[in-house]
Amino acid sequence: QVTLVESGGGLVQAGESLRLSCATSGRSFSRYAMGWFRQAPGKEREFVAAIRWAIGTVEYADSVKGRFTISRNNAQNTVYLQMNSLKSEDTAVYYCAAASTVRPARPITRTNAYDYWGQGTQVTVSS
Repeated sequence: QVTLVESGGGLVQAGESLRLSCATSGRSFSRYAMGWFRQAPGKEREFVAAIRWAIGTVEYADSVKGRFTISRNNAQNTVYLQMNSLKSEDTAVYYCAAASTVRPARPITRTNAYDYWGQGTQVTVSS
């Protein structure tokens, strides 16, 4: 069994920063990519950022480009999301996800590219 655990969420004011972490545990598995998604109340889960594990290339949603940075620690099997200049519209539950293999028809910006998901961590930004 593979477990992903997010941490680092909380309540901040607009303009402040947070750093989310996602640690993996359980049986070992190959990682093609890891990503962050978010879901606000009444909305669908949406892509935030992703990183290809082996080569480190990244993808970002337009709404977070220039403000959020995804990074990884290969040795600790951990992925991070540094969130700066937070806005009220960033308020959501943030989920970490892991893709074990590349799927040509499923880009890593889509939820169906991922095999494993964490339980989520709440990020609330007050204006």
